[in-house]
Amino acid sequence: MAAAATKKEVTVAEKLDALFELQKIDSEIDRIRTIRGELPLEVQDLEDELAGLQTRISKIQEEAKELETEVTDRKNAMKDSETAIAKYKEQQNNVRNNREFESLAKEIEFQELEIRLHEKKSKEAKLKVEAKKEVLDEALQRLEFREVDLKTKQAELDEIVNETKKDEDDLIKKSDSAKKLIEDRLIVAYMRLRSNAKNGLAVVQVERNSCGGCFNKIPPQRTLDIDSKKKVIVCEHCGRILVPSEKLQEA
Repeated sequence: MAAAATKKEVTVAEKLDALFELQKIDSEIDRIRTIRGELPLEVQDLEDELAGLQTRISKIQEEAKELETEVTDRKNAMKDSETAIAKYKEQQNNVRNNREFESLAKEIEFQELEIRLHEKKSKEAKLKVEAKKEVLDEALQRLEFREVDLKTKQAELDEIVNETKKDEDDLIKKSDSAKKLIEDRLIVAYMRLRSNAKNGLAVVQVERNSCGGCFNKIPPQRTLDIDSKKKVIVCEHCGRILVPSEKLQEA
């Protein structure tokens, strides 16, 4: 309740001063974050790319492993067929009639066909394994390059963050303190204006009878009302909150 009462006791002029001070603090925070530039996004993009590459590499490795297993299975199947052929040929030496001999001959022919099929499929699988290995090598090489890029970008970002973190933290505390003098509805309007403005300016000074945000002319009577700081006035063109020039206030 005490905090709410304090906000009610603040004059319009004090609110406008607090709003302009808040704008200066937030603009300095923006400047610090601008120094970081696109690095945070670049780091995030690299991390996402690396995650995608690692997933792709795992998939390729699994597919290559399955193909190698297929080659091994077909090799074992060929051995089984060769064993079967040897057995049938042995049995042919002990047949009692032509019918049994022909039956065993068909079994031998079938196993020989199985061997040829396994040989063909095995060669195809080996070719696919080689192709997978080439793709895997390319992906691993790209992963290595991108890991170096990420390490470099992350180091740059960490250095900038470390250099500016204390200043940013101090400014954020000042920003929070400045907001305590301003009623909630004005804070909401201020934040909305900041989010919609490219340069983050929600509160601007009147310079040479013009809005410091959109540079449109302001009528003389309206300029006098702004200078008096008896009410919150916004630009008719861009909606920004207008305050007198600091030079005027100093004079």
